[in-house]
Amino acid sequence: MNTDRPLEQSVIRKTQMKRSVQWLGAIAIALAVIFWFVAWVSPSVQRTQIRTAKVERGDLEATITATGLVVPEFEQVISSPIDTRILRILKKAGDTIHPQEPILLLDLETAMLAYEKVNDHLALKVNQQHQLRATLENQLIKVNSQIKVKQLDLAAKKLKVEQNEPLYHSKYISKSDFDAIVLDYKSAQEQLHELVETKKNLESTEKLQQEGVDLEIKIYKSERTLLKQELELATTKAEKGGILTWVTLSEGATIRKGDVIAKVADLHTYRVDATISDIHANRLTTGMPVRVKINEKFLNGTVSNILPTIENGIVRAQITLEDKSNTLLRSNMRVDVYVVTASKQNVLKVKKGLFASTEGKSEVFVIRNGKAEKTVITPGIFNFDYQEIVSGLAEGDEIIISDMSQFAHLKELKVK
Repeated sequence: MNTDRPLEQSVIRKTQMKRSVQWLGAIAIALAVIFWFVAWVSPSVQRTQIRTAKVERGDLEATITATGLVVPEFEQVISSPIDTRILRILKKAGDTIHPQEPILLLDLETAMLAYEKVNDHLALKVNQQHQLRATLENQLIKVNSQIKVKQLDLAAKKLKVEQNEPLYHSKYISKSDFDAIVLDYKSAQEQLHELVETKKNLESTEKLQQEGVDLEIKIYKSERTLLKQELELATTKAEKGGILTWVTLSEGATIRKGDVIAKVADLHTYRVDATISDIHANRLTTGMPVRVKINEKFLNGTVSNILPTIENGIVRAQITLEDKSNTLLRSNMRVDVYVVTASKQNVLKVKKGLFASTEGKSEVFVIRNGKAEKTVITPGIFNFDYQEIVSGLAEGDEIIISDMSQFAHLKELKVK
């Protein structure tokens, strides 16, 4: 007799459902594991870990990056014109200085003695010049008088020769008497010639002596003018008004000619002194536009002067600003300087990234539909902020501008 009872239908359905759920759970877990594995092995990058930029259209300037120092446009450096001693300091650093206002009092006694000595020498030479001219003029007057007398004497003796010549031929006078008359005439000729030569020598001597004295007078005058200028400069006056930015504190100290003793600056107008790597030296010319960055703001200017010497691989240039009195400007402020070497209008450009280059091709990752696809582009000019895109991208494309060198071997990767 069979004692097994058949299972109820509801129990059978519950058992089957339970097994189905178990199988489905196992399948879901397996799929999740597979999906996780695939996701784990597939290259991807988190959007929060990258920097991106969109391609836009606009104007672009190519620039050379440099550093600059804001300095007063006008600064008078006052140096000692002589070897002397500082008697008194009349102004202190920070004081306002008016034009021609003295800043220090220097000991001028030695310089004054030197000036007076040169002045005395000059006066002696001028007096010597007058005496020499008077002496030579008197000598010339005497010689000219002698020449006139000798000319009259020569004319009389010539007449005597002419009167006695017929008598000699007619045998009225002897040959010896006529020869004596002719000899006397020739002697007078020679004497007159000697007087004329003496006059020429006197005139030549006068000219040479006068030139010598004139040269000595010129030298003394130049020396006197120089000493006078040094005395005027030794009053240590400012040419223009401004602020006394520095003055020596060594009252009573001895200073040498050329030592800087004070600096006066006009703090109303400024320029920028820029330092640029010498690799850009051949590209720099005066007149180039410049952008000076101060606190995220830009001031326009131009390269007004380029120093001819290169020191330690650095080229120095002076920048003249359009707005020299801008309130952002401060003396000795460090600023960023961008010298514009080229400009283009209405070009494709993108924020500058690590891919930036101006030669050949570059590869960038363009984000499309959650993927970063490697794309070959042709870059153009660039500046401190933007890079021109000549080809390979369109306006509105979003590219990765952060370092992607670890993915350089991939053609695409996911962006999460």
